[in-house]
Amino acid sequence: MRGFQRILICPGNLPSWLPGFFSVNGGVTVDAPGRLCFNRAVETVAYIALGSNLGDRELNLLRAVAELGKLPESRIKALSSFYETSPVSAVSQNTFYNAVLSLSTRFDARTLLRRMLQIEDETFRRVRTVSQGPRSIDLDLLLYGDSIINGESIIVPHPRLTERRFVLQPLCDIAPEVMHPLTGKRVCEHLAALNSTETVIKL
Repeated sequence: MRGFQRILICPGNLPSWLPGFFSVNGGVTVDAPGRLCFNRAVETVAYIALGSNLGDRELNLLRAVAELGKLPESRIKALSSFYETSPVSAVSQNTFYNAVLSLSTRFDARTLLRRMLQIEDETFRRVRTVSQGPRSIDLDLLLYGDSIINGESIIVPHPRLTERRFVLQPLCDIAPEVMHPLTGKRVCEHLAALNSTETVIKL
């Protein structure tokens, strides 16, 4: 099988393990030595929050989306509307632009978080001088499939996910039925039950 030089890009309704040398109506063959159809069974869907309140906030979000979309073995599945939101920290600062996207990825949660931090540090040159202070970009890993992770450098689900309208509102745009693995409730239920004074305005 390793000698075959062409594969089949499987239509969406076909099993991902179907070998490339099979002839299937509607498929497209491309050069790729020794490979089979892309196996999506090993992917996990992660939900990532994006926020910015320094510089061109909309451009910063778009740049961050583009950087996440370039991650290897990953693909963006959905992107919420953008929202202008009030800060929730005690630090005086400008309003934020916020959004949430879903990313299907083969990275494990820790590797994904590390790549997110690299985007913050290397692409946006984020400097963390004030806790919860102004930032050109902030990327938070909200959910990673139905995983529950409590480590020194990573906590999933995000510990304040259910407390923040600026996160729940855009998350419900793209995944209202997704379940919070700790509470067993849908994220839309958490949004409906939230008592918050935050200002969250769709752009």
